[in-house]
Amino acid sequence: MAGIATIAREMGYEVTGSDQHCYPPMSTYLESLGIGISEGFEELAINYLDQKEQDPDNTEIIIGNVMRRGMPVIEEMLNRRMDLISGPEWLENKILKNRWVLCVAGTHGKTTTASMLAWILEFAGFNPGFLIGGLPENFGVSARYTDSDFFVIEGDEYDTSFFDKRSKFIHYKPSTLIINNLELDHIDIFDDLKMIQRQFHHLLKIIPEHGRIIFPENINTEAISEVLSWGCYSEQEKIGNKNSFWAEVNNLNNLNIFYKNNFIGELMWDLLGQHNINNALAAIAAAYHVGVQPEIAVKALCEFKGVKRRMELKGEVNHIFIFDDFAHHPTAIQTTLEGLKNKLNKNKDYKNGRLIAVFEPRSNTLKAGHGKELLARSFGLADQVFLFQGPGVKWDIEKVFKAENIEASVYLDIENLILNLKNNLKPGDHVLIMSNGGFENIHERLLVALKPPLCPSDESEVLSLPLGERR
Repeated sequence: MAGIATIAREMGYEVTGSDQHCYPPMSTYLESLGIGISEGFEELAINYLDQKEQDPDNTEIIIGNVMRRGMPVIEEMLNRRMDLISGPEWLENKILKNRWVLCVAGTHGKTTTASMLAWILEFAGFNPGFLIGGLPENFGVSARYTDSDFFVIEGDEYDTSFFDKRSKFIHYKPSTLIINNLELDHIDIFDDLKMIQRQFHHLLKIIPEHGRIIFPENINTEAISEVLSWGCYSEQEKIGNKNSFWAEVNNLNNLNIFYKNNFIGELMWDLLGQHNINNALAAIAAAYHVGVQPEIAVKALCEFKGVKRRMELKGEVNHIFIFDDFAHHPTAIQTTLEGLKNKLNKNKDYKNGRLIAVFEPRSNTLKAGHGKELLARSFGLADQVFLFQGPGVKWDIEKVFKAENIEASVYLDIENLILNLKNNLKPGDHVLIMSNGGFENIHERLLVALKPPLCPSDESEVLSLPLGERR
């Protein structure tokens, strides 16, 4: 919804919105664009309805999928017999209808891959529009409206709205589709993996014959292959094998990229893990489908800066490194830990450093306890595990982790968690904090807690400096 607000603003709309518990980076990003955010839905949102009735031709109301029957503003809309439009439907009608849409779908990795793809097209001079569920560092914005024929979008399988139970990506009608992986998630709306696969098959049915479906060979592909076997009428590109785009790690820990038997170029970057290699190959393949030569794509990715909250270094204190990552699905957690652990093992400066994992189960799936044993096992590479059990978590975290032989410290409040982290950490440690929410700003609070206090003599010395000499 933040991306839709950005696009609407760039199209010339005056944009305001209501939400609950809006947190950085999106909240601060919207504020920087001059888009007003109001806490809570009801009173202000009903004011929107009044504006719509007063000026129906120039006012549009877009309903997010957090809205439900029983909310006063929704009941008021229905009582007034007003048109309900979802974010994906608004995009379909206003933005995507006459564009070549490149959609990135899958259980995880969508934001990073879509950011890579948008940057490749930008580097190649395509000036793409895009809508991404994060903040790509190369752009500094999560969405952009341009006059380009090409639009990159993150395709979520979650349902569209309370009145449209199709997956969001059905509205996007892509010509190029990346499916990174396919696993069970969102158990609040999907009973099993088959239900998710069915939505992906609905998506395949609307991709044109000249369209292309790109997916990896080596990570969680059985469910994708099964969906394709149900009927596919478009081109297919399986990356990660020598009949397509593939990569090998060279002696400098960079990637040599190949297309079939031809060497394309060396990819020099700081991203970690096999999942990011697959993300890069998929982005290169998707860009190639619309005419970007692979050599240009590799050069573009050498300048790719990453995405906020995807292995983002938040700070360093006393040689203790604090990272923020959005990982919340067990597979994503495991691959993220693998990537960072591999970096530590290869770097002689950090070989004695520990990998400390800090996590809160926050998604509806994990709060309900689905896949909790798999979740526990996904932390196997961490040297220490610190977990926050929030009030919405309906299972005993400590008991499950202990049963899976994963030693973990579980905390019921953030202050106590931060205090114990502070007392436990030592120089060389890499702290990976994972959550798909704000996590009560634990990253900044931990960095502040780790900083040594300023002694009185130091303070007076600093304050006595002339203004021009202060640092």
